[in-house]
Amino acid sequence: MKLDAPTKIRVGEAFEKEALEMYLDKKFELEDVKLEVLQFPSGYSNLTYLIKFNQREYVLRRPPFGAKIKSGHDMSREFKILSILQNNFPKAPKPILFCEDEKIIGSPFYIMERVKGIILRGNMPKNELPKPEKIKEIIYDFITTMTELHSIDYTQDQFSKFGKPEGYVKRQVEGWAYRYEKSKTNNFEGIEKTI
Repeated sequence: MKLDAPTKIRVGEAFEKEALEMYLDKKFELEDVKLEVLQFPSGYSNLTYLIKFNQREYVLRRPPFGAKIKSGHDMSREFKILSILQNNFPKAPKPILFCEDEKIIGSPFYIMERVKGIILRGNMPKNELPKPEKIKEIIYDFITTMTELHSIDYTQDQFSKFGKPEGYVKRQVEGWAYRYEKSKTNNFEGIEKTI
């Protein structure tokens, strides 16, 4: 079984590596950062890259090129959530750096620690699927992790200042309905009924 491995950057999803190198030189007070950039090929939302510098591996996240729905690709929000979780949920990756200057790589982005793990995908070849005993372990870890995450007291001061829990579900349904209307390519009666 293979871990989700980064590979070469997809066509149209590269960014100016030199500008990022100069930025990281300043932020980390390093001299002459030599950056290696690869891309994690799967996933359906924000773009995720593996960056290597200073003999360490990090993950860089940025919105997709041409993203028009800012709230759906809010790098600042992702970074803030990880920052809050850092003291409450040790399994979350540690946030390292947030940059809102779009001149660096063409959009806001953030860098976090790399956490390696197994990602199950629907189209995995049979020879890459975990053995049944490993699946049992993964399911147990998933349930345990989700229980731990949902056991965090969201009314704590640092969480209560973040977001608006009242009316969350209503806002989600309305927001996704709006995004569906803006991006739909076909008419599906079933979806219309749920809205």
